[in-house]
Amino acid sequence: MVTSTQRRRRYSVMEKVRMVEESNQPGMNVSYVARKYGISPSMLFSWRRRMAEGGKQAVQADEELVAASEVRELKKRIRELERVLGKKTLENEILREAVEPAHHKKTDLAAALAAGGGFPVKAVSDVLVVSRSNVIRRLEGESKARGRYNKAGDAELLLAIRSLVDERPTYGYRRIGALLNRARRLAGLPAINHKRIYRIMAQNNLLLARHTGKVPSRPHEGKVITLYSNLRWASDRFEIGCWNGEVVRVLFGIDTCDREIMAWEGTTGGFTGEMARNLMLMAVGSRFGAYEAPHAVEWLTDNGSRYTARETIEFGVRLGLVPCFTPVLSPESNGMAESFVKTFKRDYVYVHDRPDAKTVLAQLETWFTDYNERHPHKGLKMKSPREFIRAQQAAACPI
Repeated sequence: MVTSTQRRRRYSVMEKVRMVEESNQPGMNVSYVARKYGISPSMLFSWRRRMAEGGKQAVQADEELVAASEVRELKKRIRELERVLGKKTLENEILREAVEPAHHKKTDLAAALAAGGGFPVKAVSDVLVVSRSNVIRRLEGESKARGRYNKAGDAELLLAIRSLVDERPTYGYRRIGALLNRARRLAGLPAINHKRIYRIMAQNNLLLARHTGKVPSRPHEGKVITLYSNLRWASDRFEIGCWNGEVVRVLFGIDTCDREIMAWEGTTGGFTGEMARNLMLMAVGSRFGAYEAPHAVEWLTDNGSRYTARETIEFGVRLGLVPCFTPVLSPESNGMAESFVKTFKRDYVYVHDRPDAKTVLAQLETWFTDYNERHPHKGLKMKSPREFIRAQQAAACPI
């Protein structure tokens, strides 16, 4: 009689082997051993049978035996691999069928493959990554391919966009849109959504090629930009090569908030400390109308000798400037000025004639004025530097 609840005990392999061997000894039987260890005689008998059959099979196969559970697991994995292989084979067939008319849109290809009846609609939709409901509607004749979208007034906008693109071939749809909307606001017309400008330019092949430059491997985590004007000014220099071999060298100063070029110096000679000091004086006079800043302004430059000279540093301090220098081999620390050099060369230098140094020097004033007055900047909400300054002044003094 069982008077308590007991859990089923699980025996290890060694314990089972020991019980079976004990039952095979002379004078022992299955019932006695089973009663001795408190197990069912039928269980001990099944252990003896399995050991005998396993030994026999091992002798016949002359190799190691594998557990039946492991065999079942391996069969299950084989079935899963067969299923995956069949799916991939089907996907390969679908893609091979779709390659021949590949000049059509994916939805047209999917509808054509599904209409052939050779592949399931779900498989075709999954492989070509299209909506299954769209393919079904096409098969049922409820949906047709949508033609090119056109809106009333697109023709007039295209003429204005073409004139801007011809004038500024390096501008993308964002800056073209900024110039277009600036002109429309002056004419009292509503602004145009940038998505519409993108669509019109895309339909007429007026978009720029995508940028394919390399991402810098050394990201700069510092912040050069300031939230208000006249807190930090940056200075740098660049060279313009002329077609006759002459070189024009330009030194400039830029505000790290509003991006205005406050002062610049151009020459065909080398960069000197006197040029840097003249640049400081012109920048302070341009911003404050005096020859001393009313508060400290950081003057961020590289470690060139024209900036690090003792006379230049002392001159800047007398003007109210605080000299700051970038770390060695870290042009990113003066990223505002570096970015301007790239922008200026792309949008002005490379799209104009540069036969000789005299011609380039004569154009510099026009280029810098156009940059300050008309060049839209993403960081300034697509305003030009001086347009942004005027907006700031109006917000500070609304009356």
